Amino acid sequence: MKIHARCAAIVLGLTMAGTAAAEPAWPPAEQILTVRPGDTLAEMLSKAGVPAAEAHAAGLALSPIFPPRLLAPGHDIGLRLDRSAGNAIRELEVSPAPGRSILLRRAATGFTVEQVEADRHRHLARVETGTGDGVFPSLVQAGLPPALAQSVVRALAHEVDFQRDMQRGDRIEVAFERFRDAEGDLLGHGRVLHATLTLSGREISIWRFTPPSGGSGWYHAEGQPFGGGLLRTPLDGARLTSGFGMRRHPVLGFTRQHAGVDFAAPTGTPVVAAADGVVSSMRVEGGYGRIVRLRHAGGMETRYAHLVRFASGLTPGVRVRQGDVIGMVGRSGVATGPHLHYELRVNGRAVDPA
Repeated sequence: MKIHARCAAIVLGLTMAGTAAAEPAWPPAEQILTVRPGDTLAEMLSKAGVPAAEAHAAGLALSPIFPPRLLAPGHDIGLRLDRSAGNAIRELEVSPAPGRSILLRRAATGFTVEQVEADRHRHLARVETGTGDGVFPSLVQAGLPPALAQSVVRALAHEVDFQRDMQRGDRIEVAFERFRDAEGDLLGHGRVLHATLTLSGREISIWRFTPPSGGSGWYHAEGQPFGGGLLRTPLDGARLTSGFGMRRHPVLGFTRQHAGVDFAAPTGTPVVAAADGVVSSMRVEGGYGRIVRLRHAGGMETRYAHLVRFASGLTPGVRVRQGDVIGMVGRSGVATGPHLHYELRVNGRAVDPA
């Protein structure tokens, strides 16, 4: 029996009995401790009546499977003490995630630790929504987890310009995996399996499929691989503010060639690589401000300018995959507000990314 369930039953029994014989007030033999900000396992066990040496030994025993530093606010710890043995720990249970428990038990010499995983039952779930607030926020509001919504946006970005192609009345539907335990409690989500975006009557339908050769990917309903090439927009939730070509510069005041396109977005919005490539440079360059340059196959280069910061771990020479975050929108360099300047160059010549 799980310690959490046993403790809950004891509390319920005492509440209903009212006049049940009271055990010694301190320390309770069975307790449920809830982690709060700043708590450590050693401090929590000490407050629960566990001797310091015993708490230290329990932490060391847990570390190979679940280091105590991974405890987070909201986690529950089920604790069962042996008061006849100086409040030694008989059992300790941590539930760091739905359906996952770490159980520590007293043994003849020290402790034993095991990880228990609940049986996962796979279900198919579906959401459908309009896209009036943008594809990503609309999907999240409809109940799709943000990480899955982002994967849909990145997949469709191969063929959809989310700033130019979307119209009032467009809709999207998504089918995805959801996992529950035997009691029906939610354990988590799996992958997106299918998405259909309807654009003014035109349907873009994609399916996740794993061919015999391996490597899961997106495919059209007819079986052809979906995607490839450059993403048309390397960020989500942005608004196109300046196109490619001649324009009057908003800061410098004179007319000149605008070698890319600008997308207005809140500071900190993630910017992703438009295609697989290698970081050729990441630095501050005059009017560009913080800029990342990626080198791609076929003599192509993409540039991402005015960033507020670069992605953690990004360095020149690092290989990135399409959709990897490379930086965050800002207004460094010559800029009137937070936005991304996105350039595509082929053999050194500027080309309209749209």
